[in-house]
Amino acid sequence: MPKVKTNSGAKKRFKVTASGKILHKKAYKRHLLGHKSKKRKSRLNISGVVNPCDVPRVKDLLVLS
Repeated sequence: MPKVKTNSGAKKRFKVTASGKILHKKAYKRHLLGHKSKKRKSRLNISGVVNPCDVPRVKDLLVLS
């Protein structure tokens, strides 16, 4: 049997913590930042936790059991 490959797009976008949670970066921090407040931009720096209903799909992409 061939090896199962990790989805290369997913491995760049998600991080698995030691406790097993899956983290993602927040959107809206790439461009058009001039009108956004410092407070809003600093909150976008914090990683978010993947929604529980999406966890099985992300785990399939990352080849986690």
